[in-house]
Amino acid sequence: MTHNRLPAALCCLSLIFFLLGCTGEKKQSETASDGAFSIPVEYFTLKNGLKVVLSQDKTTPTVVVAVYYNIGFRIEPRDRTGFAHLFEHMMFQGSANLGKMEFIKLVQQNGGVLNGSTRFDFTNYFEVMPAHKLETALWAEADRMKGLDITQDNLTNQQGVVKNEVKVNVLNQPYGGFPWLDMPQFANENWYNAHNFYGDLADLDSAKLEDVDSFFKTYYAPNNAALVVVGDFEIADAKKWVEQYYDSIPAATLPPKPDLTEPKQATEKRKVKEDKLANKPALAVAYKMPERNTPEYYAMGLIDQILVQGQDSKLFSKLVQEKGYTDGVGGGINSDLGNMFNYNGPMIWMASLIYDQSVSADSIVKVFDDAVAELSNVTKEDAELAIVKLRSDFYNTVGGDYNIGRADLLAVFALFDNDPSRINKLEDEFRKVTPELIKKTAAEYLSPSNRSILIVDPKAPQ
Repeated sequence: MTHNRLPAALCCLSLIFFLLGCTGEKKQSETASDGAFSIPVEYFTLKNGLKVVLSQDKTTPTVVVAVYYNIGFRIEPRDRTGFAHLFEHMMFQGSANLGKMEFIKLVQQNGGVLNGSTRFDFTNYFEVMPAHKLETALWAEADRMKGLDITQDNLTNQQGVVKNEVKVNVLNQPYGGFPWLDMPQFANENWYNAHNFYGDLADLDSAKLEDVDSFFKTYYAPNNAALVVVGDFEIADAKKWVEQYYDSIPAATLPPKPDLTEPKQATEKRKVKEDKLANKPALAVAYKMPERNTPEYYAMGLIDQILVQGQDSKLFSKLVQEKGYTDGVGGGINSDLGNMFNYNGPMIWMASLIYDQSVSADSIVKVFDDAVAELSNVTKEDAELAIVKLRSDFYNTVGGDYNIGRADLLAVFALFDNDPSRINKLEDEFRKVTPELIKKTAAEYLSPSNRSILIVDPKAPQ
């Protein structure tokens, strides 16, 4: 598994602690016959199109309620860069029965914590609550799904908040936006994948009240969302409350999805970014990924473990332990904005580091080439070790942080694949990957012609 850290820049609540009659076919996962670990999944769809996933875990008396909307910064309007993130802020400005910031107070005063974030292909909101407060959390999320208190004062205030985030977390920070914001813009060609999703200040200023209202009515509808409940609760109670509070919310007419297709890259791209605030050079290397859910996609998941995840990875061993060029190297699939599962479009695999000024960028790139070249000799034992590492990360994700990671995977598999039970099939998919497939995938996707290199130059002229 790759890193699942979100830059504070895209968390609208960074000051809050981060522990952070139904219709449709029902699906219930069954315990694997061989005794393998299996996550319970109850899945159904309301008549208004809301996808609902229930997953019991009675190990602690808490529940996670998560609502994921199928709108992220990848498909925001062309002249409204940063609008998806701006709207995430608007969701805390009040609804029919909860005034401005009262949603936050409601959760905290009932012993819970909460957060929200904007990613490539979704915007999510979640609460961790004491188990006996499940109904409260479901009611509160339904209240703001029904409608927001959209006022000019709220919009103006949040425009200022977001612009301040851009200035503090990107414009006035060393390595601001590197590489999580910079690399997608550089490596991709399609505007939807390549624009400044944090938002240009001029675009943020130009957002109108009618834009906010239209955006909410279009994308924050039940038929564009998934609701997930994980934790200590009774299935019958959860179903009753979900139907009670969500079934009457009307569906919306959704616009067609834009074409996110990326053209095949033919030659290596290289760019230098001047950064007067940085005190050392930095470098990021990115390769365009195979299509999601293909055999090569799963092979890249194991390649990721082999190349960059952990201190036994090839890049850490070569760059840190052998060469001493840096004290750390990080990266992954969907690096710093999620993991290899929670996106739904073109993606890059990326690795990055800050390194000593005495080292040339070409020396760093040569180490990358050497590490990739070694994949041509990958063995069955290498693949099995990668699976062990991946399984460790996976179980940490679905079992830690009060089940937030489990709720995330269930939500995105419901949104993107209409199959949250995929959570129990992942290990089997990775076990199908052979050394031969790893070699083939590395040769095709980790070639220099499919590579983008971004260098931070700290010696920019004053």
